Amino acid sequence: MREVRRTRRLKTVPVPSVCVLDFDGDLFDGLVQDGSASPVVEWACFHTPMVAVRRHGVRCGVVPRTIGGPFAVLVAEQLIAAGATVVVGLTSSGRLAPALPLPSLVIATEAIRDEGTSLHYLPASERVSAPNESLVTALADSLASVAPVTRGLVWTTDAPYRETRTQVRRWSAAGALAVEMQAASLFAFAQTRDAAISIVAMVSNSGDHTGEQFDTGEHAYRVAVLDGIIAGAARFIRARRSQTSRRTATQAKR
Repeated sequence: MREVRRTRRLKTVPVPSVCVLDFDGDLFDGLVQDGSASPVVEWACFHTPMVAVRRHGVRCGVVPRTIGGPFAVLVAEQLIAAGATVVVGLTSSGRLAPALPLPSLVIATEAIRDEGTSLHYLPASERVSAPNESLVTALADSLASVAPVTRGLVWTTDAPYRETRTQVRRWSAAGALAVEMQAASLFAFAQTRDAAISIVAMVSNSGDHTGEQFDTGEHAYRVAVLDGIIAGAARFIRARRSQTSRRTATQAKR
């Protein structure tokens, strides 16, 4: 980031406290088109732009199209280093659990590590857990009024065109709700860096679905999801600050 700032003559300014990785980019495009977001010119990244909105007393940055574990983690590393307190990945996903309605939201509590990036952060294992249960709870509560919300296991893969029937049956039987491409990588990074990172998956397609596939809703729906994410992240930040203040006060009395 130092080199980006030097070559582009950017000020050293922290990024917004809440940042959303918009993997599909549709939310970002809509915010730009409707004029409701402003560019974050101080975002020191060679690969991506950022726009920001303010809701619930919090400024939120939105970064588009960081799809896949390697790209998502590369940008998440930079966001945390640049001052982000909470990073939330917003992804489209395929349904594995037949009971899930389409569309609906899944907030990942655990991810199957069928990708490679997480191995650079944690020893090999089948699964990795979301690093912040309280962040998951805050997001689930704030998004419940937007769409049906389910918390649980997701399957993270690097190869969406190799999601074979055998794999789908295997991970569905293991309890995976949906398949996506980033959660395991981001969770591994977050555990290593003690970072507050979560994944909200918009379940939009399924092999057994006869209706329209890959439907993540209109712009208004995506904005409502963003609003819920910001509300949940703001609640998480307030709770963590309150805990820190109480801890500091307790230590001062000793």
